[in-house]
Amino acid sequence: MLRNVPYPTKGVRLVKNVLAPMRDGVFLAMDLYMPDSAEPGRFAVVMEYIPYRKDQVRPGDAFYDFFPLHGYVMARVDCRGTGASGGRTSDEYMALEQADAYEVVEWIAGQPWCDGHVNMIGISYGGFSALQCASLAPPHLTSIIPMDFTDDRYLDDCHYVGGLLRMYYDAGYYGCFMVAWNAAPPSKEWLDADWGAIWDAHLEGNQPYLLEWFRHQTDGPYWRNGSVGDIAERIRCPVFMIGGWRDGYCNPPFRLYSKLQVPQKILLGPWNHNKPDTGIPGPRIDYLPTVLRWLDHWCKGIDTGLMDEPPIVVYMQKYDRPDPLRRESSGLWRAETQWPLRNEKQRVFYLDRAALVDEPGAAGVDCFEYLPSVGTTSGLWSAGVPFGLPGDQRSDEALSLVYDTAPLAEDLAILGRPVAVLHVASSASVMGFVVRLCEVGRDGSSHLIAKGILNATRRDSFFDPVPLVPDEVVKLEIPVDTTGWIFTKGNRIRLSISSADFPNVWPTPESGVNRVLRGGQQPSHVVLPEVPVEGDTEPPHFAPATPKADEAMPLPQWEIIEELLSGQTRLRFAISRPFGSIVAEASVDRLNPANASISGRAVIEQPFANGMIRVVSETVVQSTATHFHILVDLKVTMNDTTHFARHWTESVVRRLL
Repeated sequence: MLRNVPYPTKGVRLVKNVLAPMRDGVFLAMDLYMPDSAEPGRFAVVMEYIPYRKDQVRPGDAFYDFFPLHGYVMARVDCRGTGASGGRTSDEYMALEQADAYEVVEWIAGQPWCDGHVNMIGISYGGFSALQCASLAPPHLTSIIPMDFTDDRYLDDCHYVGGLLRMYYDAGYYGCFMVAWNAAPPSKEWLDADWGAIWDAHLEGNQPYLLEWFRHQTDGPYWRNGSVGDIAERIRCPVFMIGGWRDGYCNPPFRLYSKLQVPQKILLGPWNHNKPDTGIPGPRIDYLPTVLRWLDHWCKGIDTGLMDEPPIVVYMQKYDRPDPLRRESSGLWRAETQWPLRNEKQRVFYLDRAALVDEPGAAGVDCFEYLPSVGTTSGLWSAGVPFGLPGDQRSDEALSLVYDTAPLAEDLAILGRPVAVLHVASSASVMGFVVRLCEVGRDGSSHLIAKGILNATRRDSFFDPVPLVPDEVVKLEIPVDTTGWIFTKGNRIRLSISSADFPNVWPTPESGVNRVLRGGQQPSHVVLPEVPVEGDTEPPHFAPATPKADEAMPLPQWEIIEELLSGQTRLRFAISRPFGSIVAEASVDRLNPANASISGRAVIEQPFANGMIRVVSETVVQSTATHFHILVDLKVTMNDTTHFARHWTESVVRRLL
């Protein structure tokens, strides 16, 4: 029997803790946001499947109210081993978790309140899980709407990029946070006699995800699990992909679009890792009416006209003075009827003496020292942290090789993925290369558009890396992140080259001097996917989003500290949330790149009876030339009395990383 609870939004009925049985006897818990009608009915369902604790949703959240107010049931499901669901978890996206999603979809489809149509929607983890479930092809999965997702868990996720280990985000923020989040107690109000057993199972059985991430430093079966780009042909339902250029997952939508064999659409705005009505920089749009038109088409057979509109809608960004606090991005909406574009052409710029030119010049070489602290102006890689846009790049560019075009004679638009082709040599056996594509304004300020990163030991294979031979020239093809951008007449295009992206990427361990060859027989260059300034059809109109209360929230802490005598560069950031706080600190040594570290501390507080349950997780990762040393501590207290404590310690050999 469904259990209704009071809910503030008129027209929405909340049903708490509906339990779906899995084949092994474990129950997964979900909350249902249902249309509040006088007569019982059968409705299509929109399902969100994530480990981020359904009972933390604030009553009246517009995302959960919208669908029932328009005739759909919204189902928020806790993954196995998380929130109010039973079982245990030791990692994200396990095969068992994906199989559970299939079972939940089919179970929901058979309920008397469901009309047989089940859709999946979600941002980040929810987008991943929607695609993973779709690859299993449940018969009643009608469509999916993944937002800010990846199709490749090694190449494009929060763990590795270009074969280099991510730093601040993986261990200091997300990896640390999930230890505490998975250990926090479920809400006792809805679990009755099962509350203690479910929490004990989570405490005793769950493992820190980050240990597996450090154990798997190269591509392989571990990362292929859940990477739907490998098996896109298995997805049989329509797919509506939503993302943002400033999100950490800007590459997957177009890559997956080229592989899918089902009806599909893409909506890409200027946003960071957030929904289109809350993302920064704006313009923020009211996107849910477009999602409703999608659902009405596939679930109710209503001709909403959406599928007659262009399948690809993107926001073409333009130059703004770089500011980490900017709320808006200049630009315009663009629509295309196909991908790849018919009228794209490759615009090649060759590296010359501090210049980007149209033809290769005379042979030459440029040298730079590897400095592991370069990157502090590049912003924070976006996959959950709600701030971190890049600032003016000039202080990092002073420590990099820099190449500029002449002032542009006319606007130049690009849409797609640029590629930097570099002929390089290094005095080290392990070295990364980072290229930054920027637009330079007339005042000299440098606005970061997109980055490309590659660990040169993985230049031929992410599965089987090989060390560099010191001072031997190799050719690198470095994909730059996908973007949509219109360079402004009179401004300049800039490419900078370095070997670090602190605090986003863990530094490689060896000091070194790198050479970039240009002109002659080894003409290093960058290829831009140039397109006409206007798209091939008219874009749709989006209503602006209603401003959200979080726009007035206090600024988080984000600071960079240079210790001139010790050679240390440190990042510190702190975020407060309604459930607690997260603080992280990363450090690199400009004199000894092998000596790097990251620490994180997550605190979650939950009232209980006359007191407070407090969950604290702390992670520390310290690198040497040969190893990563990982420490994880978890402590759960009730009114300062220890209820549960556990620690994990592991040393992992570095694999050309």
